Amino acid sequence: MLTRRMMMGGGIALATALALYQVRTRASFAGENTDAPTAHARAVAGRLTLIDIRRPDEWQATGVGRGAHPLDMRRDDFTAALLMLVNGDTAAPIALICARGVRSARLATRLTGAGFTRLINVPEGMLGAAEGPGWIARGLPVRRV
Repeated sequence: MLTRRMMMGGGIALATALALYQVRTRASFAGENTDAPTAHARAVAGRLTLIDIRRPDEWQATGVGRGAHPLDMRRDDFTAALLMLVNGDTAAPIALICARGVRSARLATRLTGAGFTRLINVPEGMLGAAEGPGWIARGLPVRRV
């Protein structure tokens, strides 16, 4: 039979586990971060290259933000394809967006280590996160792929 003390202890353990899961799944990027509306405005104005790094099934489910280039981060030639999009300029401003900002933060850190110098993360992503409601909830335009 469960006692009240056992139930409270289980609740505390569950809350602790959930908090630790949030910390482990939340990635941060030490460089520049921006919100989705700013990334969109800068991309359509030609002031940065916006890359949607999600998977093709995610693009099909939600569309790709207008002004963004879909480029699956799992591609073996991802870095080479990214370099082609920015004409080989590792100093070009590049913003990365994913679903909720975790993958984009991790990839931005990795690409910084590979010599890219002006990476920008969109931590709210397409679907929203603690950093903001996300591209879709903000009603920013998308296109189907």
